[in-house]
Amino acid sequence: MILPSPAALSSATFDRVDTWVFDLDNTLYPAQHDLWGQIDARMKAYISNLFGIAPEEAFRIQKDYYRRYGTSLRGLMIEHGVEPAAFLAHVHDVDLSTLDASPRLAAAIEALPGQKLVYTNGSERHARNVLEKLGMDAHFTAVHDIVAAEFHPKPTEEAYERFLRAHGVEATRAAMFEDLARNLEVPHRLGMVTVLVVPPGQTVSARESWEFEGREDAYVNHVTEDLAGFLETVARDLPPPLPADPE
Repeated sequence: MILPSPAALSSATFDRVDTWVFDLDNTLYPAQHDLWGQIDARMKAYISNLFGIAPEEAFRIQKDYYRRYGTSLRGLMIEHGVEPAAFLAHVHDVDLSTLDASPRLAAAIEALPGQKLVYTNGSERHARNVLEKLGMDAHFTAVHDIVAAEFHPKPTEEAYERFLRAHGVEATRAAMFEDLARNLEVPHRLGMVTVLVVPPGQTVSARESWEFEGREDAYVNHVTEDLAGFLETVARDLPPPLPADPE
């Protein structure tokens, strides 16, 4: 995949955007921190303990449900009636000590005109903890988590429609930033500008190969390895706001 340089980025697709929507994990912080690896391991342990099965079988179930239902949790809820609160509390009890504040990215997000939202398939508590550690919790209007989505996860169209309704977002005036291309297909169809955030070298542990499918598809408008630099370029090239109407 050829990544566009910031200098080559056209701001034309962003000039109508007034809502900026960001996934959390592996998007607002570099995937190399591998918080997802911790979450992945804790999901496997939870399922192993829940059913009294070997970790290898728990991992197979975990990934099967993830692929079929959008999240492992939704599969566990549908197939086994698992109570979600305990699951979410367990899997998101992760060590954030590797995360450092990201003042450049925080400033780039703050400079964007309009509202900024976090939309995650994880829990709000996890999102708030991560945002606070990154030093950017004050820059987001709201966090839309899997509970707010009534456990309908990305990438389903129902999940995105629930999100848009909940926050009064007009899809054609919004941009979506994600680390998984498949989570951008529906936003693109709904009229959102889509941006895929990839790690340098595109190597991420604790990910399945099928999760990387779709990176070359037309529903991915932009790709960046440097989210802060990308947003700085977008904000710099946006047209100035229209003057207020005289009274």
